[in-house]
Amino acid sequence: MAVVSTDLLEDGQLKECIIIKENAKSPVDNRIWSKSEKKQWVIGLFSGTTFLYAARTIMPLCVVAVSEELHWDKTESGMVLSAFFWGYCMTQFLGGVLSDRVGGDVVLPIAACMWSLITFWTPWFAYLSTDKKYALYIVVLSRVLLGAFQGFHYPGMTSIISRKVLENERSFTYSVVAAGSYVGTLLTGSLGSVMLDEYGWQTPFYCIGLLGISWMLLMRYMLIAKHRRRNGGLSIYSDPFHEKANKLEPKASVPWLILLTKPAFWSLLVGHFCENNAFYILLSWMPTYFHENFPSAKGWVFNVVPWVITIPSSVGSGYLADVMINSGFSVTFVRKFMESIALLGTAFFLSLISFASSYYTCLTCLALAVACCGFHSSGILVNPQDIAPRHAGSVFGMMNMAGAIPGFIGVYVAGHILEATKSWNAVFGQTAVVCLFGWIVFIIFGTGKKVI
Repeated sequence: MAVVSTDLLEDGQLKECIIIKENAKSPVDNRIWSKSEKKQWVIGLFSGTTFLYAARTIMPLCVVAVSEELHWDKTESGMVLSAFFWGYCMTQFLGGVLSDRVGGDVVLPIAACMWSLITFWTPWFAYLSTDKKYALYIVVLSRVLLGAFQGFHYPGMTSIISRKVLENERSFTYSVVAAGSYVGTLLTGSLGSVMLDEYGWQTPFYCIGLLGISWMLLMRYMLIAKHRRRNGGLSIYSDPFHEKANKLEPKASVPWLILLTKPAFWSLLVGHFCENNAFYILLSWMPTYFHENFPSAKGWVFNVVPWVITIPSSVGSGYLADVMINSGFSVTFVRKFMESIALLGTAFFLSLISFASSYYTCLTCLALAVACCGFHSSGILVNPQDIAPRHAGSVFGMMNMAGAIPGFIGVYVAGHILEATKSWNAVFGQTAVVCLFGWIVFIIFGTGKKVI
């Protein structure tokens, strides 16, 4: 049992000195997950990311069938696909700030409840009006709201991991959790394709929506509740030994003026923008590309293969990054090495598509381009935890807000280019150039050192 002695200071403040037995868990250690706790949370967050991306990728999977039924052209399809990112962009910063202040364990379940319900109701939204124009606007609005609530997930997840996982274990932990995005896309591409072909485009929305609600309930009333009971009813961020003292101290605000003067911060924004531009274009338009160029190809193949090989690339890159850091390589070198594979590899394979003509060659190039995106998880995506560990959620939110911009600009512009030129090579070519620009900026200005 701890022995507590109190002394009154001259200024009237109460000083609490906690003396703990040698075999007791220290307050510092209490703030870091134990091995079993980390395993439980990684599984929980991985599952949430899986269902998050499964919900996000249903519309790209079904857009051909939906556009045929509702009579959308490619520009209108691009508007629907890009609408998600308008909402996604708006809540990134707010999600980071709220997660750093009240806890990601508070923010994530509330957001998950809303994006799951919107996913479940999407087919109903499409039939609310018999007028094509109004039906389109309703679907676009639902996509904006879906993006807005999903925008809380990654900043909240980043804030949790930065506070509860040791620095030399974060790359692997984060890459495993982030790999859920590829598993979710794989889930939609495989089971979603079967449901689409057999039962119509509405069924995937209903099923994934129910899965998201189920995850939220399990997370909230089992995992989070269990850890709060251990923590005296407090947020998982809180240290029960010092909770009284923490309440007396104001929350540390993010020093934005200092951060905005750091080239490392801007390199994060630019690099993440450029990588996301490639990823979101592939995510949104790849099913349409194969439907148009190889109409006899099986949807479950090209909607599954790229994401199957991306899962080991994401998890493997995180493991490799932690091994390199523990072997003596600087964090800066490791982050730039991983991001070079991500950006240069994506640009290279997208450029090769211009010279490819057969189905299997194109599938291989696009699959490898997506697989290279997996290395982004142990490069820029985890870098906010390096440069601003105390404010990782807020910094990630700002970074991901910039990263969401190509979602609505790049995806919409890609649809407009296709409508005007009918050229997929033009889309892939300009995407490769953007990747090269992002790589140059991050290689010159990026760092793995703490800047604030």
